[in-house]
Amino acid sequence: MAGSTIYDVAAAAGVSIKSVSRVLNGEPNVSEALKTRVGKAVEDLGYRRSLSARGLAGSSSSVIVALVDAGMTIEHWRSGSGNDYLSRLELGVLMELRQVDYHLMVEMVDYASPTLRRDLSALLSSIRPEGVLLTPPNCDLSLVLDVLDASGVGYARIGAERELGRGILVSMDERQAACDMTEHLIDLGHRRIAFIGGPAAYSASRLRLEGFQAAMAAHGLAVPAEAVVEGDFTFAAGVAGVEKLLGGAVPPTAVFGSCDDTALGVIHGALARGLQVPRDLSVCGFDDSPSAMFSNPTLTTIRQPVAEMAAAAVQRLTPPLRARLNAGQDGGPLVVPYRLIPRNSTSAPPID
Repeated sequence: MAGSTIYDVAAAAGVSIKSVSRVLNGEPNVSEALKTRVGKAVEDLGYRRSLSARGLAGSSSSVIVALVDAGMTIEHWRSGSGNDYLSRLELGVLMELRQVDYHLMVEMVDYASPTLRRDLSALLSSIRPEGVLLTPPNCDLSLVLDVLDASGVGYARIGAERELGRGILVSMDERQAACDMTEHLIDLGHRRIAFIGGPAAYSASRLRLEGFQAAMAAHGLAVPAEAVVEGDFTFAAGVAGVEKLLGGAVPPTAVFGSCDDTALGVIHGALARGLQVPRDLSVCGFDDSPSAMFSNPTLTTIRQPVAEMAAAAVQRLTPPLRARLNAGQDGGPLVVPYRLIPRNSTSAPPID
C-alpha cells in the first residue's frame, strides 16, 4: 500500500505504535511473536520509514554515515583509477542496511582541515545519524573520536590501531598479510625483494612494511635502505618507485607494492624499461581490486576483505542488525580473514 504509515502497520499487526517502534528500532526484550507480526504487516503494506519523521524530537535518523578520506578519494577520482576501496565498503554496508530499511550517507573528511571539529559537529547535529562508520585514517584521529563521544553517536572503526578501547573495532591483520606475501616471494626463490610503501597517515602503510621486514628478517635476508621506497598508494608511485629501484647498483628480482595501484605502476614502469613480468621481475600487490584480475599479467595480491569488514561493522552498529547477532558475537574486536591470491605476476627469479 503506497504511503503506508506506522499507524497502518500497528493496525494491521494489532499492536500499539510503541510496539511497532520497538521492533523497527531493534530494541531488546522484544518477543519473536511480536517481531513476526510486525514484520508481516510491514511486508504486506510495503511500509518504509520516513527519515524526516525519525529525526523529530531529537531522535536519531535511520542513517549510517561513513567518513572517508577526502584526499585519497579525490586523488583516485582525478587520476581516473576509481576508488575500489570505497565501492567495496559501500557494497558491504548497503547489503546489510537494505535488510532493515536503513540508509547510507558517505561524507569525505579532510583530516588535516583546521575546521574538522566544527564541520563534523555540524554534520552530526544536522543529520543525527544512528551511527558512524570510520575508515582510515579517520578511524585513528583522536579529534574525530572525541567529537563522536561528545555527541553520543555510536561508531565503528575499520582498521583502527590506536585507542583500541573506543568504539566498535573491525580489522584485518595487515602485518601478517604482508608477511605472508613476502614469504610467498621467498618461497619462489627471491632474495632481493624491494617494497614500495604508502602514505604515513595510514597505519596500514606501516603495518605492511613491518610485515615485509619481519618476513625478510626471519629468513636472514637483508633489507638495505634503498630497497624500501616511499609511496602514496597510487599508480604513479609504482612507476616512479620501480624506476628508482631498477636504477640501483643491485636491482631487485621482486617488488612488493603496498597496494594494487602501486603494483600495477611497477609493472608499467618495468615494461617501459624493456623488462617482462614475471620473467625478469616479479610483482605483487595488496587489495585484490578488479584491475588485479584483468591486468596483463594478472596480479598476485592479498585480498583485503573490505566489504566483509564493512558488513561486520554495520551489523554491530545498527540496532535492528545488532539484535540479530547471537549473544556474545558482537563483543570485543573482530578480525576478518584475508586471502593471498597467487596469479601470473610472480614466478621464480631469473637465473643470474
